[in-house]
Amino acid sequence: MLDFAIIGGGPAGLTAGLYATRGGLNNVVMFEKGMPGGQITQSSEIENYPGQLDVVTGMELMEKWPEQCQRFGLKHTMNEVEKITKNGDIFNLILGTGETIEAKSVLIATGSVPKPANINGEQKFFGKGVSTCATCDGFFYRGKDVAVIGGGDTAVEEAIFLANICKTVYIVHRRDEFRASPHEVEKLNKTKNIIQILNHTSEEIVGDDSGVTGLIVKSKITNEIKTLDVHGVFVFVGRNVLNQTLVQNDGSFLCDVNSSGEVIVDLNMKTSVPGLFAAGDIRINAPKQVVCAAGDGATAGIGAIAYLQ
Repeated sequence: MLDFAIIGGGPAGLTAGLYATRGGLNNVVMFEKGMPGGQITQSSEIENYPGQLDVVTGMELMEKWPEQCQRFGLKHTMNEVEKITKNGDIFNLILGTGETIEAKSVLIATGSVPKPANINGEQKFFGKGVSTCATCDGFFYRGKDVAVIGGGDTAVEEAIFLANICKTVYIVHRRDEFRASPHEVEKLNKTKNIIQILNHTSEEIVGDDSGVTGLIVKSKITNEIKTLDVHGVFVFVGRNVLNQTLVQNDGSFLCDVNSSGEVIVDLNMKTSVPGLFAAGDIRINAPKQVVCAAGDGATAGIGAIAYLQ
């Protein structure tokens, strides 16, 4: 019987484990099927984490978190949790292996995944020129032309990162201005090998047996259609919450969620079910920032202690 089960090993899950174990809980297990760190490990540049003066990659930022968070007794298992149910006061975690683990309290911190652009050719060429991770795949396009789809912070930051590797980076955004922070847009404007294509929609990714050969875009002003000759297309158009099926059973949800599948919580990260918490990107109104996810995790860890007491 676990005191506290944490599902997800990103900033929220790790911090919850740190606070829960340091606060006195003895049997705390974090379920993360991969290496701890979360989606932020794929980011090419972090410069806004408090106390972190140097600009680092997401991988570098998260490097020491698991060791610190496990110092007080947090355990990590690479088993995947497929579903959560509750029987009386006890939660049942059904693992991918078929095993069932019992826990007195649970935190869902499964994060989010990149949204698809939902354009023709995206799925066909995914992994063959289409990517959602510049840090992972940018190296393959050294000296080549690529396109970035999106206009938020991630799209702008990754376009700047790719500009250090690629010959030309086209950034395609459907609006007339970027949604990214002014600081990032200023850096974008100063990067000479980035070509901004605003007020354009991305219509289709085209290619052949060797992979992507172009991105077809359409002007929202003139309806002109043109093809950008690129070898890679990086998609950054937002994120979807991950694993809301954890709390879904026969069409109903264990706890309250909104229409987007985000778990509804209060300021203490409590869900509508006593003992069940949610933190990080999967909760409603999540800012989707590392520092905010860590704060959520700390709140949830403290909340679990109070609940069990």
